[in-house]
Amino acid sequence: RQTKHLSAMNDFNYRRRHSSTVQIGNVPLGGDNPIRIQSMTSTSTLDTDASVAQCRRIFDAGADYVRLTAQGVREAHNIGEIRAALHAAGYTKPLVADIHFNPKAAFEAAATTDKVRINPGNFVDAARTFKKLEYTDEEYAAELEKIRRAVVPFIAICREHHTAVRLGVNHGSLSDRIMSRYGDTPAGMVESAMEYLRIFREENFNDVAISIKASNTVIMVETVRRLVEEMDREDMHYPLHLGVTEAGDGEDGRIKSAVGIGTLLAEGIGDTVRVSLSEEPELEIPVARKLVDYITAREGHAPINGCFAKAYNRIAPERRPTNAVGSIGGQNVPVVATALSPVDVAAIATKPDFFLSDVNWKAVDASAKAEGFSDDDVLLLTSHHANPVGEIEAFIHRLWDNGCKAPVVVRMSYDDANEEDVQVKAGADFGALLLNGLVDGIVLDAPNLPNNADAVAYSFGILQAARRRTTKTEYISCPSCGRTLYDLQHAVKEIKAATSHLKGLKIGIMGCIVNGPGEMADADYGYVGAAVGKVSLYKGKECVERNVPQDVALTHLIDLIKANGDWTEPKQ
Repeated sequence: RQTKHLSAMNDFNYRRRHSSTVQIGNVPLGGDNPIRIQSMTSTSTLDTDASVAQCRRIFDAGADYVRLTAQGVREAHNIGEIRAALHAAGYTKPLVADIHFNPKAAFEAAATTDKVRINPGNFVDAARTFKKLEYTDEEYAAELEKIRRAVVPFIAICREHHTAVRLGVNHGSLSDRIMSRYGDTPAGMVESAMEYLRIFREENFNDVAISIKASNTVIMVETVRRLVEEMDREDMHYPLHLGVTEAGDGEDGRIKSAVGIGTLLAEGIGDTVRVSLSEEPELEIPVARKLVDYITAREGHAPINGCFAKAYNRIAPERRPTNAVGSIGGQNVPVVATALSPVDVAAIATKPDFFLSDVNWKAVDASAKAEGFSDDDVLLLTSHHANPVGEIEAFIHRLWDNGCKAPVVVRMSYDDANEEDVQVKAGADFGALLLNGLVDGIVLDAPNLPNNADAVAYSFGILQAARRRTTKTEYISCPSCGRTLYDLQHAVKEIKAATSHLKGLKIGIMGCIVNGPGEMADADYGYVGAAVGKVSLYKGKECVERNVPQDVALTHLIDLIKANGDWTEPKQ
């Protein structure tokens, strides 16, 4: 494989970023190895039988790694018991311990598991409180030395037991120290990882992977790109774990994951994937597998010539400047158009903005020359290339450099009859084009779906997942894990049923406080696990009611929304 730098010429051909190889048990990561798939248990790690049974289901679904939470030393130790039971049953793939706040648990896990995930946001730094802290340069350097003193002995134990490490940075759990110096930004997330990576490199410990995640796909994609750029600058090539945190469930969770993860995979970035759904963990595996297989099938495609437009920001793209033709292009939100008839979409809640017969489109194939167009044309762009996103992007960048401001609507067709297949593929393709600021509208054709009008709903879902247009309630909900202290899957369904009519509202539904208050920091309301069977309710970042029994928590949430003037009664 060839190294793919973000600044390379000929930017639209698919090839994997070359990373170093990390030995994780008997399943190595990075290098020339396939992109690995993983998930996380939702059982109590102290319940050996339940955890073993769930690990087996996840492995049977096709996972390469399974992660278990280890809040304390007892849980970390018991992962060793779970591992032994799995090995006795013939399941020898690696287990990963997930650590927050507790270095002692990490030390124990390093001796009992194949990989330990630590969070730079709370491994040594105190838990996030959203307080502004002031440091002199000398005081800040002293904080970094404190981290070093804690991490070096941990590295020694990992080296002794041949245990790999994942540095897992989450947007929702950046420390107050990082926040105070860098803000709640992608730059802060990258520096949180780099502080630890520099220590690992100085100690010559190389079995390290990195994840750097957010529930906001725009932030997630920008942050990973910044991390790759910074690692390249410091000659680091560690493998990357991709994921969109708190993606949700059902259609929304699949589309949101595909938008964020698929955009990066299409750039060749990513060595292992976890799709985080608020569902049973084994259901995450086929979604991740479809996404990885769809993108990697582009390997070795016919070359696409071209390079990024001169005005394009590769790390954090802004929308390509276009002329407004009616309500398409310019400052208008991206539109949804369809080849279906008005009769076909009569029953759906959110109607398309246009039918293809409504506009005098200029149909263009992305293999054509990007010249000879008027700024008042609306280009309906398609591709038949094995890497359609690459070819479409190359065409639009040529258009951009040629000074043409004609708006572009992209039309892509999927022959799959399975809803999940279409959600994953279309989410990855259109998501990349939207996150990269290149299109003014989308047309999703899916003629073989049981209900082909669902393609319109998926289109609006993709626009919302890419943070380009909001047309429905957004739910930021995490997958269950062993830290979850209430029935999260039931809560997600119950809250959606009661509030899905509140279009434009963001509601966070979180299992615990580890990432909850931070990951849902831009949510309007939050529902966060606080104790066994109890939740705390948030308005923005502020906790307004603590330890509410789950059986009445929905009523209290609705009352909170009403008290703040954001409630409307659903239409009958």
